[in-house]
This record gives sequence, C-alpha cells and structure tokens, in this order.
Amino acid sequence: MGNRMLQFVQIPQQPPHKRDAAARRADFDEIYADFDTARARQQSSRCSQCGVPFCQIHCPLQNDIPDWLKLAAEGRLEEAYEVSSATNNFPEICGRICPQDRLCEGNCVIEKGFDSVTIGAVERFITDTAFVHGWVQVPSPRAENGLSVGIVGAGPGGLAAAEQLRRQGYAVHVYDRHDRVGGLLVYGIPGFKLEKRIVQRRHDLLVQAGIVFHLNTDIGRDVTLGALRVRHDSVLLATGVYRARDLGGPGAGLPGIVPALDYLIAANRRGLGDAVPEFDSGVLDAAGRDVVVIGGGDTAMDCVRTAVRQGARSVKCLYRRDRANMPGSQREVKNAEEEGVEFLWLSAPEAFLGDTAVTGVRAVRMHLGLPDASGRQGVEPLEGSHFTVPATLVIKALGFDPEDLPAAFSEPALAVTRWGTLKIDHRSFMTSLPGVFAAGDIVRGASLVVWAIRDGRDAAAQMHLLMQQNIQQTAPAAVAAE
Repeated sequence: MGNRMLQFVQIPQQPPHKRDAAARRADFDEIYADFDTARARQQSSRCSQCGVPFCQIHCPLQNDIPDWLKLAAEGRLEEAYEVSSATNNFPEICGRICPQDRLCEGNCVIEKGFDSVTIGAVERFITDTAFVHGWVQVPSPRAENGLSVGIVGAGPGGLAAAEQLRRQGYAVHVYDRHDRVGGLLVYGIPGFKLEKRIVQRRHDLLVQAGIVFHLNTDIGRDVTLGALRVRHDSVLLATGVYRARDLGGPGAGLPGIVPALDYLIAANRRGLGDAVPEFDSGVLDAAGRDVVVIGGGDTAMDCVRTAVRQGARSVKCLYRRDRANMPGSQREVKNAEEEGVEFLWLSAPEAFLGDTAVTGVRAVRMHLGLPDASGRQGVEPLEGSHFTVPATLVIKALGFDPEDLPAAFSEPALAVTRWGTLKIDHRSFMTSLPGVFAAGDIVRGASLVVWAIRDGRDAAAQMHLLMQQNIQQTAPAAVAAE
C-alpha cells in the first residue's frame, strides 16, 4: 500500500469491532474496540484527498482531517497526532462522542456509494496511541506573563480555554460546582460512549501544567462573580445550560416522570462509586421497570441505552417526528436498536396515566406537515390515533434551556438575550461586564461538545489579545507617570 491514498475503490469501510449487543447490555464499558495499527493505516488510506475537503469544512474545529489521515496511512503517527492536536484540545474525546455521521463523515465525498472514511475511529486511535508512546506533552508555557485568569466551568469549553491560556503563560484558575472535572463529559455522557478514565487523563495533564482547580465551588453562591473579577485579570464564563424543557398535559407531575439529566447524573455517579440516594431508593433506577424516553436527540439515546444496561423490563423511545428527521445521531439509534430499544416514531405524548405514580403514557400518532420558516417539516396529530404505552419510569429528554443567569451568578448587570443565554460581543466574546467573557452553551444554547471546544479556544484567543492590548496601553502611561 505504501504512501498511496484513494484506496476506497478497493478497500471497503471497516469500522472498529463492535462488541456483541448481548455482551454490551451487561456493562457500561465502551462498545468499540481499538483499531490495530495495520487496520488504522488501511482505513486511513481510503481518504480521497479531495481538493475541497468537506469533512474539514463541516468540522466545527476545522480539523485538518485529510492531512492527518494521510500521515496515519503512511505510519507517521506522531506527526499525525501533532496535526490533529493543533486544532483540537481533546481529539480522543471527539473521536468517541462527536456525531461524525452528521459532521465530518456525513460530508465525506466518498460517502455516497463507497461509505465514508472512518474519521472518528482514526482520530481516537491516533491520540490513544500518542498517550501510550508519551507523545502527549504537558501544555506548559515557555514563560509566565504575570496575569491571572478565572474560568467558571470545568466542561469541555472551559477546559479548552484553560489549556490555551495556560500555554500563553497565564495563571489559570478553574471553578466548578461539581466534585470532578469534566462537566457533562463525566456526569452526562455514559461510560459506554466515553469511559471516565479518558477525561481523568486530560485532567491530570492540566494539573501538571499548573492549572488550579477549585471544585465544589458554585460561583454566585460560594464565591461572587464580583470577587472573581477582583481576583483575576479576566474571567471566562463557560458553564452549560441545564434547565430541562418541561412537558405539559394531564398527569405531567406524577412521580416517576423525571428529567433526563437527573437520570444520567445519577447513573454516572453510581458508576463512579458515589452514594446516590435517589438511585438506591429506586426513583432514578430503571431496573425491572417499563421505561419510556420522550425525545429524539443524543441525550434521549444516552437515556434509553442506560436504561437497557440497568436492567429495564422494556425500553421505548417516543419521538414526534420520523427517523429521518430526528436530531440525534443515526449511529446511536442503530446501536440502541441492536441493544433492544423500541422506537415509536411519529408519536407524541398527550397525557400521563396513574394515581400515585405514573403507569402509562397516552400518546397520539403524528404526521409530517409542510415545512416551517426554518425548512423543517411541522408535525400534526392524526385524529383518532390515540394509544397507550405502559410506563413506570418516564424520562423527559426534550432539550435544555439556560436558567436565570443574572440571578445564578448574583450579578444583575449581566445582559442576556431573548433566549436567556448570555449576550456577548461575538468578535471579542466579552459580556456586558468589562473583563468578563463567555463561551459555549451559556452563549450558544445546548449544543455539541465539539462546538464548546471551538468556542473555548476562540474566546481564549480574544481574551489573550485584549489583555495584551491593555498591557501595551497602560505601559506608556506608567512610564510617563514616572
């Protein structure tokens, strides 16, 4: 094979081996095996090296995918890692949890007729190999610059910004209300998609770099935002959005109807060995229950697949549109179906049955109508199509909205948009408070991890630029005063 590319005409797509569905239902381990070096080289060689790389264009981080695929195909894995990590702080995480079928792989030019290059699996393989061989270095600065930055939120956006700013010589302090670093990477995403040791490995590197983490610290309650502004030269707000969108209708307040994030956090904490009273009491445990998850995004897929592993008697996903119009990854849907999840497409809940606790969901069949202003087809109920689904645990996975952010941060001067997200200058990432920046879901709304990383990197670059400009502006004044 040598250095030849364009092997897609002779070599079929072969993703990493996926564990048998019966075996993976029994644990929370990752379901995909690692590539071996020979297979990774072979699959990388399928890249067509096209002149206009749509995979790169549709990657939020603009990763130089064709170049690191070529390097991997040639066995130059250390160089491939250098290229991959130049634009992405956590390629081994994105390789595991990005919805590649909607981003890079879904836009691969050979995808039609030949199946796309297995970009995500190769990305994961390159960085995992780099860790094994010691190529991943601590992101230490060449010199300290004497300035300090506070970052609120230890999720992917905050961590990406922290690493970028530390490389520039800032003293970086990261504040998070949880007791572990990673945000939803640890507490929201199940282990079968992202084992927690992968996040811990990155945390260890950032600590070695000198980044200081202040965990169990809720900004706005334990420490005021005003105090952070005094303590640091700049502050970045990079928290997520966690307020679950709610369901209405009769019976919506019955016990046994729970938000998706509460359910996933309990499951992940249990897997980490924490005491979780809500799980132990059975409130957030799916074992032996008829589970209905309402929603069609990746969070819904995480819930149904978690319920299967907890030993649910039945698991159904209720979604008001069809399979082609669901927002979640089609790959995740396929994995869920293999594991025994039943999807009820074009179905929407109308009421919840039960006296002292939920016992069922009364639903109605839907049909797709005309496209709305965004181009997405609307949905309308079909008259006389009601049916009932047994359910003793209903999980709401309808998306997330920001909470009252000025109140949460105890800072009334923080301006918000009409959607409740933080209002920023999109060129500088600065909020209405001078020296306070924001990035990620708190600005964008609930989105993908890869977008949080992109926003964190971009915000860090603007913070660095403005702080350096401030130094240059104040230096002549200080000299004149002398």
